[in-house]
Amino acid sequence: MFRHRTPKGSYECTVSGVRWLCERDVILKYHFRNWEPYSQLLKDMQYTQGGPLLDITVELGELGEVHLPHFVCLGTNPSLRNEMKILHVEEHGVSLEEVHEVTRFHVKILHPKFSPIALILRLLSWNVDVHCELMLYLTVKRETLISRLYLFPWNPGQIQAVEQQEKSYGSSRFLISRPEQSFKLYSFFRLNIPCSTSINPQKIHLIQRDTTPSFFKAIVKITGHDIEMELFGDDERTAWKEKVSRDEYISDTRSTSAVLGAGGPAESSLTVSGPVLNELLDRLLQHTVINQEDMESVKGIAERAEKARDIIDMVLRKGTESCSRMINLLGEMDPNLWSQLQISVGVPT
Repeated sequence: MFRHRTPKGSYECTVSGVRWLCERDVILKYHFRNWEPYSQLLKDMQYTQGGPLLDITVELGELGEVHLPHFVCLGTNPSLRNEMKILHVEEHGVSLEEVHEVTRFHVKILHPKFSPIALILRLLSWNVDVHCELMLYLTVKRETLISRLYLFPWNPGQIQAVEQQEKSYGSSRFLISRPEQSFKLYSFFRLNIPCSTSINPQKIHLIQRDTTPSFFKAIVKITGHDIEMELFGDDERTAWKEKVSRDEYISDTRSTSAVLGAGGPAESSLTVSGPVLNELLDRLLQHTVINQEDMESVKGIAERAEKARDIIDMVLRKGTESCSRMINLLGEMDPNLWSQLQISVGVPT
């Protein structure tokens, strides 16, 4: 939910992309809605989504203009402007409104009336190019890197859905370049990562989804090298390329592995005893880094190195903040180890 109180002027929400103009003080709130209840209706009307579905309420004052974000690329087909409408979801059905003006990323509505509202596009042909979003998330599990690369028409509501889903996984987002060109809606794309052992699915269909977007899941062995990614379109031409530096994807895990002595031979001098690991588990539980189920899943493991690796995996999945808290707790328990750690892996004080 977004809520803004603004005096006279022009404004833009950097998260949702919504812009508005007001002549006096207004209080505006809005949130994203799911397209799923209306997907069949759009098909029957021969329309498709052109942007996020927003539920907007003006609690105080009124707006002179509102600019809704869209993902349609007009550069390759300017005539699409004529096929754009504003969809209003009302109590007993829907209604359509003409668009006052279309710009590269927004449609303008004058003196808007509000209900769940969005831009839709009449599908007269399959020749529609769209601005797209790519989001990359990485999760480390022992010596394996699991990557999820999302590809979908740009939609801040979908971006928010991906962020919420990945937060529950404890994954880290890596900022990558956006595609330099628009992509053809309904086309297929495949991903190539030379050092991967598997990539699923083999292809992704670029469509607007009602729920969380599709993603490529790749399993990559951690070799200490940069990870190269390349996206190919239907014509097998390169649509996008990226290189993830080894320094980026191992920085969040290097110090954690060294602390628990679960790394390679070079880290063997920083091992932690079994009793200390058990105490660490108790501390992690007390500080709500882990829950009781997490603790029980690893506490009974007898072999110290295996237990250390499982603790690493468990905490890494919960994110960078949890990893930092674990390292700090271990420093409180064993200051001598903490001192060695600063020298060995450069952990800041």
